[in-house]
Amino acid sequence: MTAALKSIAETVEQLPAKERIYLTERLFASLEDADPEKEWADEAIRRRDEVRSGKVKSVPAAEAYRRIERLLVNRAPTRNPDAACGGGPA
Repeated sequence: MTAALKSIAETVEQLPAKERIYLTERLFASLEDADPEKEWADEAIRRRDEVRSGKVKSVPAAEAYRRIERLLVNRAPTRNPDAACGGGPA
């Protein structure tokens, strides 16, 4: 994630729920022409090619899960009541 995108995300997270919903709807509408299946296929091919070329090294699934669990355990819990589904009127 770029610094600019991270900054935008942090700013958007501070908006009231109604405004975040509006932005979400606009973002989804902007994806109407997107082809997610093709994008995922392109990403899979790119990653495969990186492994085959030696640019990146694969990690066994068990190690990946250990790393993920370690990250989740060490992550400070954040709670945003507006983010919960069905959290009442915005």
